[in-house]
Amino acid sequence: MSPEPLEPMLDLARHALTNAHAPYSRFRIGACVRSGSGRLYAGCNVENVSYPVTQCAEATAIGAMVAAGERQIVEVVIVSEGAEPCPPCGRCRQQLAEFASPQTRVHLCGPEGLRLSATLGELLPMAFGPNSLNRPT
Repeated sequence: MSPEPLEPMLDLARHALTNAHAPYSRFRIGACVRSGSGRLYAGCNVENVSYPVTQCAEATAIGAMVAAGERQIVEVVIVSEGAEPCPPCGRCRQQLAEFASPQTRVHLCGPEGLRLSATLGELLPMAFGPNSLNRPT
């Protein structure tokens, strides 16, 4: 578990969830990432009638972090309203892997709080990363 308190991240992710734009699925998600500097960045899902262009909550939070000039994620909180923990989709796992290490904690939460914690490496074993692009010279 991170030495930083989880509650501020959970509060921001809960607030982001309330702002989610999910008129088609009615499946709202809020996320918060803690950067290497300790700053927190929240995001929510933003649906579009054309589902392939929908933006996930994790991607929104990552975009806010990158727009602020940061490039390292050290912790993640994802909040959903469903009865089961909601892990990030495959695309979001890959996006998280771009900025986080396999040891980065990902906390899956409901409105009531923490439901499950895992590492990004557990959620995305054998991730495709920069070393995968190494080509013979």
